[in-house]
Amino acid sequence: MSERPDRTRPGTLSDASLAVHAGIHVDSTKALRTPLVMANSYQLPDDPSEISWSATAPGLYTRNTGVNQQALQEKLAALEDGEDAVALASGVAALHAVFFTHVRAGDHVVVSDVTYEATWRLWTELLPQRYGIEASFVDMTDHDAVRAAMRPHTRLVCIEAIANPTTKVADVAVIAAIAHGAGAILMVDSTYTPPPVYRPLRDGADLVVHSLTKYINGHGDAMGGAVIGRRELIEPIKADAMVDVGGIISPFNAWQIQRGSVTLPLRMRQHLASAQSIAELLAEDPRVAYVYYPGLPSHPQHDLATRQFGRGCGGMLAFAVDGDPDLQNRFVANLRLITSGFSLGHDDSLIVHTGTEGGRVAAYPEPFRRMGHLRLSVGLEDVDDLRADLRSALDETFTSRV
Repeated sequence: MSERPDRTRPGTLSDASLAVHAGIHVDSTKALRTPLVMANSYQLPDDPSEISWSATAPGLYTRNTGVNQQALQEKLAALEDGEDAVALASGVAALHAVFFTHVRAGDHVVVSDVTYEATWRLWTELLPQRYGIEASFVDMTDHDAVRAAMRPHTRLVCIEAIANPTTKVADVAVIAAIAHGAGAILMVDSTYTPPPVYRPLRDGADLVVHSLTKYINGHGDAMGGAVIGRRELIEPIKADAMVDVGGIISPFNAWQIQRGSVTLPLRMRQHLASAQSIAELLAEDPRVAYVYYPGLPSHPQHDLATRQFGRGCGGMLAFAVDGDPDLQNRFVANLRLITSGFSLGHDDSLIVHTGTEGGRVAAYPEPFRRMGHLRLSVGLEDVDDLRADLRSALDETFTSRV
């Protein structure tokens, strides 16, 4: 199989063209799409004595890297302007891979106080209790607090470009400088802000993590995760988390995600425009208690978000209707087009009501703690239909409340 390298070098193509052409391999059939290769083993040379059984290149065993995984990794590295990438079975597998590979017993990490639930559990339960790693949770918008949290044995700083679920925005360039000044590496979970919305490596991040399940696949039909960065940081992840632990992505999922990623720039354009429109609609309605969306001037990090992201402020909103937590459930039940469900970044709009309990909730803004919140992932439906669905659900909720 051969790649078309002259057409897909980062910097030579626009985002849309790169999404279409990067990572495409042409085999002997001359098919214009990388074929799905479901084999788990490959034919060895006549003399296999010099083969490294832990090699992380295609052509040996699919746990060591399959053809479809390799193609996906090349595309992800090109899209993020990274040297290399590793694709794994899920977004959580990608997070765990970074932690498992680059942090050792006795190390210290600094983590955003608002973060994805699985990240929170990894740093409050699994890694400290089983491996003796200490984590400090810090408000990443307070740069003095981030500096104060750094220690001589701080190995990693772990943040999200836009925090899940409160939409708090981290200044990646500033935090990268703080981390590097203390001898630590910076990992940014950029699942909320896939390219071309944002590329954290350009602002000094060392590693970028994506749940490929979300925007990069975009169709709600395949799971995967990825880490992108410098080759010297990615190769150990491939050897440890992929080959030795076995967190490999399946060939079919890699193929499916590669197919979905072709339309990523086009889809993100619609996600961003619709999310901005819906955030403005909700913010103007007196029956909505609060709306957190970085594209709104009322957002605490609005200026940073517009400067850092440029193209738009993501497709995720957090809000609540005016009332107690039970009212949030009634509002969701009254929606007809928007689906109540977990995950995000799909073609269909998804909403989920999250309660007011759990350790990380203490770091949420006061309205979140009092009423809970609704996390809305704005999909690709016509924005006028989505706006009508939200207005109708509000009308029905508050009519039945009387």
